[in-house]
Amino acid sequence: MAHIVNVKTLRATPAPWRQWGSDIDAASIGQMQNACLLPVSVRGALMPDAHVGYGLPIGGVLATDNAVIPYAVGVDIACRMKLSVLDLDLEWFRCKQDRLRRAVEEETRFGVGAAFKHRRSHPVMEEDWTVSRVTRENREKAWSQLGTSGSGNHFVEFGEFILEKPALGLGPGRYAALLSHSGSRGTGAAICSHYSRLARDRHPDLPRELAQLAWLDLDSVDGRDYWAAMELMGHYAAANHALIHRYIAAHLGAQVLLDVENHHNFAWKERHFGRELIVHRKGATPAGPGVIGIIPGSMASPAYVVRGRGEPESLHSAAHGAGRVMSRKKALKSFNWQQARAVLEARGVTLISAGLDEVPMVYKDIHAVMAAQEDLVEILARFEPRLVKMAPAGERAED
Repeated sequence: MAHIVNVKTLRATPAPWRQWGSDIDAASIGQMQNACLLPVSVRGALMPDAHVGYGLPIGGVLATDNAVIPYAVGVDIACRMKLSVLDLDLEWFRCKQDRLRRAVEEETRFGVGAAFKHRRSHPVMEEDWTVSRVTRENREKAWSQLGTSGSGNHFVEFGEFILEKPALGLGPGRYAALLSHSGSRGTGAAICSHYSRLARDRHPDLPRELAQLAWLDLDSVDGRDYWAAMELMGHYAAANHALIHRYIAAHLGAQVLLDVENHHNFAWKERHFGRELIVHRKGATPAGPGVIGIIPGSMASPAYVVRGRGEPESLHSAAHGAGRVMSRKKALKSFNWQQARAVLEARGVTLISAGLDEVPMVYKDIHAVMAAQEDLVEILARFEPRLVKMAPAGERAED
């Protein structure tokens, strides 16, 4: 456990929390334990894909009493998954891959600051962007980035959607599908930065180990403004994905047979253990009873569509992916493209672009992650990547 300075505002003993999976580094566990010492913390959970983050580990779930922690939501507010099953023949992966590639490259943008010269339209831009100073000042930037994909671990990919038995309104079989991972782009990051600074100013007595877990009371003006900005970013991130999928499907002349999507970096007002709590899921998927979600692996391993089992002790949460096993800096020193291409070729994956810090070897085994959370979710279907696009090498990560 990380050393904690004796500060009177901290709990004498940590709030109860539970861990899923054993392949989690000590630093992430220490971050979870520290978070549960906050006076506003009520309950916590650590998912099997967990790794170190700012303040709360990625894969950390924290329930608080009437308080929101910007860094427990995350830098990329409302980072999100979306999957569309399309009425395309699977032969497209073999015979028409160039058309799929053009659709991705023409209908979205990748990288820090990526934007469209000719803006795309969506009703989200007609919502109230004056809910906070940050959203007001960033509205024009957000509009130019509407429908883009960002950098870091964000991707757009085509693959095979495999159903072993009927589910989600589709019969058993193999289908072509489009999967995307992106969030609220530069505006979400600006909101996190601004309100985290305000939160730290309110809690100067927090020890260094907990400074990034400073909170905002939801009865305060700043707390209400952050919450409104976060909610707006949820709508904005959903609009990004909606446009990516709409334009790519239209480019290909494809019809959508099924849509599935979910947030991860977000906070929700929910009832658990008989009371209303603020549940932060930083890199964790909502998994309430019957709730449908998407848990991706890597560019060379499957993603899963799941149904939540509503486990109370996980605060109705599950992993949000495979989880990294090393930092980006270490990845760049540890691997080369020859190694990565061998893995991709063995898995039948064509890579359009990505950074070396996102190759499959930097992620945990998604099969082990899923096995560690069988009590949290039921697997309904899997998605096998075939054509993958991420930000080019050298881009700074936004995740």
